[in-house]
Amino acid sequence: MPAELASFVGRRSEIAVITRLLDLSRLVTLTGVGGIGKSRLALAVAETVRASFPDGVTLVDLAKVRDPDLLSHTVAGALADQTTRLQEESLAAYLADRRQLLIFDGADSLVDGCAQLAETLLKAAPDLRIMVTSRQALDVAGEYLFVVGPMAKPEAIALLNERAQRSLVEDGGLCERLDGIPLAIELAAVCLADQSVAEIIRGLDDRFHLLDGLRAVIGWSHELCSPGERLLWARLAVFAGRFDLSAAEEVCADRVIPSHEVLDLISGLVERSILVREEGSRYRMLATVREYGEEWLHRLGEEETFRLRRRHKNYYLRLARQGETEWFGPGQEEVFARTRAEHGNLRSALEFCLSVPGEVRDGLDLAASLWFFWVGCGYLGEGRHWLEQGLALDSAPTPERAKALWAGGYVALLLGDIDHAVALLEECREGGDNRADNRTRARAVHRLGCAALFTDDHAAAVPLLEDALDQYAWLGIVDSQVLLGKVELAMSLAFAGRFDDSAKLCQEVTAECEAHGESWVLSYAHYVQAYAHWANGELAAADRLARESLRLSRAFNDPVGTVLDVQLLALVLGDAEEHERAALLRGAAARLWRSVGPPLFGSRHFHASHAAGETRARSALGDAGYEAALARGRQAGLDYALEISSQGVVFSTGVVHYRP
Repeated sequence: MPAELASFVGRRSEIAVITRLLDLSRLVTLTGVGGIGKSRLALAVAETVRASFPDGVTLVDLAKVRDPDLLSHTVAGALADQTTRLQEESLAAYLADRRQLLIFDGADSLVDGCAQLAETLLKAAPDLRIMVTSRQALDVAGEYLFVVGPMAKPEAIALLNERAQRSLVEDGGLCERLDGIPLAIELAAVCLADQSVAEIIRGLDDRFHLLDGLRAVIGWSHELCSPGERLLWARLAVFAGRFDLSAAEEVCADRVIPSHEVLDLISGLVERSILVREEGSRYRMLATVREYGEEWLHRLGEEETFRLRRRHKNYYLRLARQGETEWFGPGQEEVFARTRAEHGNLRSALEFCLSVPGEVRDGLDLAASLWFFWVGCGYLGEGRHWLEQGLALDSAPTPERAKALWAGGYVALLLGDIDHAVALLEECREGGDNRADNRTRARAVHRLGCAALFTDDHAAAVPLLEDALDQYAWLGIVDSQVLLGKVELAMSLAFAGRFDDSAKLCQEVTAECEAHGESWVLSYAHYVQAYAHWANGELAAADRLARESLRLSRAFNDPVGTVLDVQLLALVLGDAEEHERAALLRGAAARLWRSVGPPLFGSRHFHASHAAGETRARSALGDAGYEAALARGRQAGLDYALEISSQGVVFSTGVVHYRP
């Protein structure tokens, strides 16, 4: 849930009514005109009912999502535990046993998609509640509709006084002229710094007597802006809600608005409440104000609109390429945070590329350059969506397509679609004149080695991975993929029982990770080392390394690394005769696998050890006891299972001791 930057005024009776509606219905939709305060009211209700939802209250911002296929990805991305698979059924499975409130905020352009998704989720999750803000109802069975109306006169006057930061002699005339719409009142409050209430009313009546209060005051605010502020307002509408100063300068500046003037113009728009300044020197534009800016952008003509959208795309393509380069290094977590903050703008750039003739190759480049985000940060399903779309639109043999084939194969592999992954990777490696460079071909060989690893073909996996590493070395490449290739080779060696060779390779990777500040690959190196220690019966070392691996995986929201670590910890605890705690972790892992892909990638090698551990646990606990612990872990979730699994246990030379 976002932090509120301004106090919430009034609406107490509405909050009480909507709170009761959430008790009566599992789907409540707040409707009303733009600017009436639906989103702020939903957040206020959420704060009131938060204690009733132990699994959380989650805001899903849909204001800039236009593609219905991205709806389930957006909902999943808002949740603490990422759902990476494409199908909305996996999202339903994730939510099935949670008591949670989801807020679909700004569903106006996705009403049909939201209706379908809401029905699917509510049918699957009996304790789920959904609150929607939209200018129209979803028209779903069981939906309760609450029409958000104008503020009552006393509340409207209180809001005006609070936002103007002074007490006004106001009988409600201005608030009535503004139809009691909160956004209109807040914009008018800014004007009171220079004008009286009577002057504002007269100005509104003279210019906009045929308009509703909100459009009147937005238009009035627009007239009060300087020509440069008006032009920048229109140009900033190209952003997906949020942006920083460097993006505004790159996209919006030209000879008419020089880059050195952008900050002053933005400051002016902030002072007039057209823009909202957020933490981290970022800015956002409220949806209704942005719509007004879009209207003026379109009035500037198709050529100007296209020019700005293309500059926007070019900026975020450079940002993605920069992120791909900087992903290998000490700024990795910063790259993750920056890319996630720009997720909406990256989506907007991808939509532009895949809908405008002549831009598809940049779309392929953009989607493929973001592999680190799709793979390392929990957005596998969305990554597959963009990569598959781009590959379907442009089949010409180009370097961009070759890179997208590799990235698409990588993503499909982690989602468990092995056959499709191999087809993409083989096309990248062997597809004739696909113009793949040597780096991309090496990456394809690397991932084909992983496909062999996942399908238990270790005789093929080891030479493929060694071939890829030889190619990387010949090319002089050292990056995250190279180190990950060494980790995956170490995993193959460990599975083959060559633990000394595996340990040596992991130690080499660990040293390189520490030298370069690489944390993401380090988590996988720790995982393989932990696996080797477990296989040798060294439970204390295995537990320590698996938990450190898990800490790093969760820092990046990496669902694949997270679930592998949890499964390994279950093995460690099982061998320490901690069968109930191991079952808790297996339950939590089963819940995670539902949202990632086939459990343990469908690998027989992975399954064998876990099946043996389950057999021992059932023998120790009995079928009923084991199933109860498994269900408890599945229902309570990962944090609970991890807390219980570590309480009171100390490993010493493979023996479990208990603290008194």
